[in-house]
Amino acid sequence: MNVMPARTPKAPAPSRRGLTIAIGLGIVVLAAIALDTKVVGIGSDADVRKEAFSPDQFGDKEFPRIQTFVVEHAVDAATLGPAVLADKKAAAAQYGTASSTGAIMPVRLTGTAGEARSGVYDLKVEGAPEDIHVRVQMGPAINGTDLRDATGDIAFGSFKNQIEYQDAGSGINRAMKKAVLDEIDTASLSGKTMEIFGAFRLINPKNWLITPVKVTVK
Repeated sequence: MNVMPARTPKAPAPSRRGLTIAIGLGIVVLAAIALDTKVVGIGSDADVRKEAFSPDQFGDKEFPRIQTFVVEHAVDAATLGPAVLADKKAAAAQYGTASSTGAIMPVRLTGTAGEARSGVYDLKVEGAPEDIHVRVQMGPAINGTDLRDATGDIAFGSFKNQIEYQDAGSGINRAMKKAVLDEIDTASLSGKTMEIFGAFRLINPKNWLITPVKVTVK
């Protein structure tokens, strides 16, 4: 006797009512997603890229006021030199901006440039004590954070981390170079007289490395 295999019953076809409910639920979900989605235009206030720190934008914004500060507070080298040799701490308190690694000293001077070494010129400065070795950075590389720290109000706490804080100093240096040095033939200054406004970090009173904010070649 032949036995017929049992047939698996077919699932009932969905009713029109059930299909309508499923479509309706899908529309509701899509509408909720659309309401929760925010379209952000490129360059708008909501564009997250605008939140990223730009050292060069920061430098371009901050350098003009740093330049003004240094020029207005600059002490003639003929006055500042004897003061730092006599009492480094007192000179820093009277003329400088406090910093954790040496006060930043704004200075003005007139000097004759010697030979350049990696963009740094020795200067023979009128009126300054002869035992002070004065140099000035003229690029192309401008190093240090003397300009960032010159005003005393650009603080680490305003930045996300140490890298951003360091980059802020580099951005200011590049802004200075663009505004002050790019129009000067900095490779051919030996033997020339310059009037310089700038700042240096007071660590060794007999060794000044100046970052300029204003240079006039005479």
